[in-house]
Amino acid sequence: MKICYSILFLAFTFVLGCQAQQPADRPQCKDETFDKAVATLLSYTVPLKSVEDLSKEDLSNYTILDAREQKEFNTSHIQGAICVGYNNFDIQQLKDIDKNKPIVVYCSVGYRSEKIGEKLIQSGYTKVYNLFGSIFEWINQGNEIEKSSGNTTLEIHTYNQKWSRWVLNKKYKKVW
Repeated sequence: MKICYSILFLAFTFVLGCQAQQPADRPQCKDETFDKAVATLLSYTVPLKSVEDLSKEDLSNYTILDAREQKEFNTSHIQGAICVGYNNFDIQQLKDIDKNKPIVVYCSVGYRSEKIGEKLIQSGYTKVYNLFGSIFEWINQGNEIEKSSGNTTLEIHTYNQKWSRWVLNKKYKKVW
């Protein structure tokens, strides 16, 4: 019996040790349930930028990268964003971007953008941030998005129907 408890304790300790440690000062999403969902998806390997902070800044001071697929980007994106995708991401497409200029990467909720952010950091980019809550939190906080034409839009690509539940701003039309 003592051996069983020891094995159980070691297994429990291992599981806890494998979970990503959330930074104490991490940004928060406005909705508590969405915040918890995003927080559990991330590994915290890329520094975070809050939607609240980014929305107050001049976006031209950043290179904004959209880690969603082209179809999602074409529906809508943050103003001035560059679509880099996720499934077929190629670091070479960024060869002309200054490695010392701040870069903010986003996707739908933050998972894909974190993975692209990791690749950027490994490639020598020095000021890379993952937008916490990504484009869903961006619109949930009332910020505008645009189509490829540059015109604002009220359509948001939600990846799929399941993920659409995290778009909480009722003025947006969800597509997938």
